[in-house]
Amino acid sequence: MYSVFLGLGSNLGERQKYLNSAARELQKLPNTSVVWTSSIYETDPYGKPDQPKFLNAAVELETSLMPGELYEEVKAIENRLGRSSTERWGPREIDIDILVYDGLVHKDERVTVPHPELEKRKFVLLPMSEIAPDLVHPTSGLTISELLAACHDNGRAVKSSYRILL
Repeated sequence: MYSVFLGLGSNLGERQKYLNSAARELQKLPNTSVVWTSSIYETDPYGKPDQPKFLNAAVELETSLMPGELYEEVKAIENRLGRSSTERWGPREIDIDILVYDGLVHKDERVTVPHPELEKRKFVLLPMSEIAPDLVHPTSGLTISELLAACHDNGRAVKSSYRILL
């Protein structure tokens, strides 16, 4: 089994419902279980500020799926949950990103792990630091906590009272 960290985000519609539904769908994947979920954070939009605020969370999975298989599964979940936006940094009902895949460094036409923008995004690092502060980034050699401390993303991120409900 592989330890995989995913980022979940939503800024359209019933944002918390989308995060909960995504986590439940991930739990249903073959040979996959949700191990940990972070708190949910309300965050400023990244890259395109003129849109609603996001809710973001991190999830740790244990899975036997390989990176390409997991990528196809998370895209299918996004589609089932009604994701309509494909605009880069645009608003979306649900976004599921593979952030770190068991220390693997992998790139193909579908997926790159670790996520190439991970180190730049406080809205990803903050929830990840809650569930895996000592996880070592496979290419930088820094822990998630160290990456968060060094992150220059000044976007607002506030821990909400919401939790992911499986």
